[in-house]
Amino acid sequence: MADIVLLVISLGIILLGAEVFTNGVEWLGKKLNLGEGAVGSILAAVGTALPESMIPVVAILFGGGHVGEEVGIGAILGAPFMLSTLAFFIVGLAVIAYRGRRHDFPRMRINTVIMGRDLAFFLLVYAVAILAALLKTHLWKQIIAIFLAIAYFVYAYLTVTRESGNNEEEELHPLYFARRSEDPALGLVVFQVLVALGLIIGGARIFVRGVEHLSNLLGVPAFVLSLIIAPIATELPEKFNSIIWIGRGKDTLALGNITGAMVFQSSLLPALGITMTSWDLTVGAMISAVLAILSAGAVYLQIRWKKHLTPYTLMGGGAFYLIFVVLVFAGVIR
Repeated sequence: MADIVLLVISLGIILLGAEVFTNGVEWLGKKLNLGEGAVGSILAAVGTALPESMIPVVAILFGGGHVGEEVGIGAILGAPFMLSTLAFFIVGLAVIAYRGRRHDFPRMRINTVIMGRDLAFFLLVYAVAILAALLKTHLWKQIIAIFLAIAYFVYAYLTVTRESGNNEEEELHPLYFARRSEDPALGLVVFQVLVALGLIIGGARIFVRGVEHLSNLLGVPAFVLSLIIAPIATELPEKFNSIIWIGRGKDTLALGNITGAMVFQSSLLPALGITMTSWDLTVGAMISAVLAILSAGAVYLQIRWKKHLTPYTLMGGGAFYLIFVVLVFAGVIR
């Protein structure tokens, strides 16, 4: 019972942090004259990716040998898998839930250029990262790791430079840390964002500990824990932030928050894993990667071919997630 209460409290902390973060990052984007795409795909995505990013880093650097590698690799692959399946499903569900506010439903209000670029980068770098596991020469794996790191910084540069100055003037909610100010100082905006990140990270850590304790009682294997349970806990910030933005009709921010994190976590984190581990992927890891690519590929194809996106395609990600869960319970993935 105490574990369940702890999980509920941690969810409340994460939700509070997400609300404060979305408010702060919108103001930060305005202060830095960044476009909506850059705010969602870079600032929000990397910021909310920090909690789950710490799991593989800590596991690889301070974990216990093979078990540490197993947990680290599982967490690295688990994040993009969750984002491209479960997170897509939840965003699609949120759009349908708010359809009464949308005169153009079911079309989403996204910048197809930004979303197409995010997904194209993800599909490329993630496929390369997975194929690196098939290489036998360590030197070639290191070359792939360097390529992945460079690819992310190219992506970040293109996103910021092509979107800067394109932020439409709109009424922003007052900064929570300066409700009476119409133009809060940049330092105060940054401080609010940092405090919000602290809440998100703190809440996520509490949630992870609670889930770990429950999973130990249930006898869940370490690989399943790192690939499914831990990412579910630490992906909550993206989902909450995106739902908040969907409710406000800011679909590019909402989806960019997820697709930007997908690029970050399919490039820099695999680069770390390739550099510091043997990067030998199990059958279950390969299956999760293929499902993630199929889910993201379906969304990319609709954007590329139809020039728009509907929530129903996003909700298809739930089917890919369900397939993986069924395979786990069937004993195919261990």
